[in-house]
Amino acid sequence: MTDYRSVRGMVDILPEDTFLWQQLEAVMGTVLQQYGYQEIRLPIIEATQLFSRSIGEVTDIVEKEMYTFADRNGESLSLRPEGTASCVRAVVQHNLQQTVQKLWYQGPMFRYERPQKGRQRQFHQLGVEGFGVATPDLDAELILVSNALWRGLGVRELLTLEVNSIGSPAARGLFREALVEFLSDHRTTLDDDSQRRLETNPLRILDSKNVDTQALLTDAPALSDFLDEQSRDDFAALLAMLTAAGQPYVVNERLVRGLDYYNKTVFEWTTDALGAQGTVCGGGRYDGLVTQFGGRDTPAAGFAIGLERLVLLLKGLEAQSVPQTDIYVVTADAKSQLHALPRVEALRQALPGRAIQAHLGGGSFKSQFKRADRSGARFALVYGESEQATESVTLKPLRSEGEQVTLPDNKVAAFLAESFAGANGE
Repeated sequence: MTDYRSVRGMVDILPEDTFLWQQLEAVMGTVLQQYGYQEIRLPIIEATQLFSRSIGEVTDIVEKEMYTFADRNGESLSLRPEGTASCVRAVVQHNLQQTVQKLWYQGPMFRYERPQKGRQRQFHQLGVEGFGVATPDLDAELILVSNALWRGLGVRELLTLEVNSIGSPAARGLFREALVEFLSDHRTTLDDDSQRRLETNPLRILDSKNVDTQALLTDAPALSDFLDEQSRDDFAALLAMLTAAGQPYVVNERLVRGLDYYNKTVFEWTTDALGAQGTVCGGGRYDGLVTQFGGRDTPAAGFAIGLERLVLLLKGLEAQSVPQTDIYVVTADAKSQLHALPRVEALRQALPGRAIQAHLGGGSFKSQFKRADRSGARFALVYGESEQATESVTLKPLRSEGEQVTLPDNKVAAFLAESFAGANGE
């Protein structure tokens, strides 16, 4: 047993799970291309100030969760805890806000949290961001993009859309004052975490999972009573668009999101299939963030998906199974292996998308067929002395009652292509 272990909260993704990640990434790429979003690739390390300024000095992320260090020049750097700030920085730095931008990115993020199911210290996110559109049709499209991702992955029925408007910064400031006044009169009823947030980030108390705090909030001021007229109109327009698109939603007036840069529309996709880690996707508008980074006034909105949680949903689907090898190549000896090598390479070119695994390391026919069976392959291709002499190959079905056949080398690709097409109903 080795003494070397991965860092706590930074886990290996093993081959038995990577196929789910690959499936997820393939669907993401297809859906985002359909909606006209382009990929941007961002650094993992940024200046610490980038996050403290955008996320908020008194948020849990900045106060307790960032991996921050000084480089050799004494500059404070941090592993990115989220992707929006980096994306906005790139848009401003490269002057991309001159035109409407629809961007996406994915990769690891880092937060020093207590590791648990669906929550790691190194985790992965898909981020989707839109810049230069002030109207709620961007908000609606982002929600529909996320919904299309759920459909493509087969998890749509497991997720519920929650939406809210948190208004303009000015309106939210008025609500904050009223909320603090109300909660201050009931301070002793609040849980410890909410008492701390009362002094630093009181809107996050609305997200508290404490039962007593939630009961207290029933009589608290409502954020909707403080919304400015523009926010009300935009939110009504968004709900009308979602209804027109046939997109179900739930208005959750306690939904505020945890980052300081949000304004107006916020939304989350939640599930009850993952226990406490029920939020799979969250996002909203952040119209003031571009100007914070020195760019011109540019409206923007986006969302992020926690990919670990999405993979957990995929693993829970009964229909999911590890992808199988399609064809397993068995050879009698070293000479047969040498004979088979160019023919198998030609088959791979003739059958793109089919997994053709050649046996490695030698061994008896019996041991090779055991390996072929364990691989899940539908066919074994057998090359021996007679196949060499006749320039042919023997095909043995491994998952059906079909007959074993021997075919000339130049007929094998067509036979296999037809067999796979027939099995798939093509």
